[in-house]
Amino acid sequence: MTNDPGELPRLRAEVYALQARLDRRQRRAATVSMLRRAGAAVLTAVTAFALVMSVVGVWSARTALNTDRWVATVAPLPKDPEVAAAVADFATVKLFEAVDVEQRLRAVLPEQAAFVAGPLASQLHAPVRATATKVLGSDQFQRVWTELNRRAHHRALAIVEGDSDVVVAQQDRVDIDLLPLINEVLRTLSAQLPTLFGKQLSLPDLSSGEIPADLRVRVQDSLGVTLPANFAQFTIYDSGQLWAAQQAVVTAKRSLVLFLLGTLVLLALALLVSPGRRRTLLQLGLWLVVAAVVVTVALRAVRQQILQNVPDGLYRDGAADVVTTVFSQLRTRGWQRIWTGALLALLMYLVGPGRGPVWLRARTVAVWRAIRSGAVTGGRALAAHGPSWTARHLDAVRVGGVAVAVVLALLISSWPALLSIVVLLVVYELLVTALAWSSTRSG
Repeated sequence: MTNDPGELPRLRAEVYALQARLDRRQRRAATVSMLRRAGAAVLTAVTAFALVMSVVGVWSARTALNTDRWVATVAPLPKDPEVAAAVADFATVKLFEAVDVEQRLRAVLPEQAAFVAGPLASQLHAPVRATATKVLGSDQFQRVWTELNRRAHHRALAIVEGDSDVVVAQQDRVDIDLLPLINEVLRTLSAQLPTLFGKQLSLPDLSSGEIPADLRVRVQDSLGVTLPANFAQFTIYDSGQLWAAQQAVVTAKRSLVLFLLGTLVLLALALLVSPGRRRTLLQLGLWLVVAAVVVTVALRAVRQQILQNVPDGLYRDGAADVVTTVFSQLRTRGWQRIWTGALLALLMYLVGPGRGPVWLRARTVAVWRAIRSGAVTGGRALAAHGPSWTARHLDAVRVGGVAVAVVLALLISSWPALLSIVVLLVVYELLVTALAWSSTRSG
């Protein structure tokens, strides 16, 4: 041991230097860890919103931009009461616009009774609307409705994808032509009220779903009137909407795949940067819930904006049901994201080191061990005494199986389910009989 008086200060200086270097390293490590946590949190939030938006993009590509899926989505609409009421009212209004019903009634009524033509024409609105509603709900018109929507969607896709050589998106629009519905309503009315038109109308039968190209001309000739160019049509895209839709489709086609890949890259970066991946996955679950709710609220606002452009009353109620039907699959996907996020967050919390999760895991293991022990004990007892007990109570066991099968058959009415119940009953009866027989034989 040295007696150098300068040795102690030198050692102290070295210790202070080492402590300062350690403090700097700790501060640097804490700063890096904080930056990693913050970066991972930001990436996780962006990833969650990107995942939810990718669901919207995939839905658009698979439904809104796919004719077969679109037609399958809108096919049930005529059987929706609100939609049927709105379309039937629209068809009735257009029919009375095209056919001067009051004048036709004056022509068939005696001169002394001509004054009742106006009230009679007003009274005819209800039966005509009822006829239109009946036509809309018929299986024959279902094929016509499918063909109408298929044609309209093909035309819309041709325009927004830039494949149309005839229509320019900035200068045109896409309509759904309900003249086939008017045609079927006129055919029905002509059979029910032939005096309304003064003759039997000769109109094409569209029950096969085939819509003739000269339908407008044939309806005009039968009625003896000239129909307006946009008669019985309502617009689904106008020129401005077509241009916006065209640009959106071009952008979506170019970026959807890249967007999906980018989302996966963001998720990988978040997990790579994060100093605690369990915490990051928990944050991802929570952000998925938030993102799904935000996007759902935004879509609801879009829905309200769309409906504000529709006249209040019957038409708006019908349009609301249409929008609800069209967005039903997207709404389902949104709820799936919400539940997925909630379950992921809950799972990451339960596997964490907190006092609550640790206690819950311990209780779960204890309960599982008790259940397993009880099952083993019960299995041994059943193996030891089950066959003999079944043999002593064979009739009751058989009747009990039949009683359960009868109750299930009363609750379930489908033929496949009933067949399954019968098969299970037969297997059950055979098993208990074999079990009882084995006990008797061994005894």
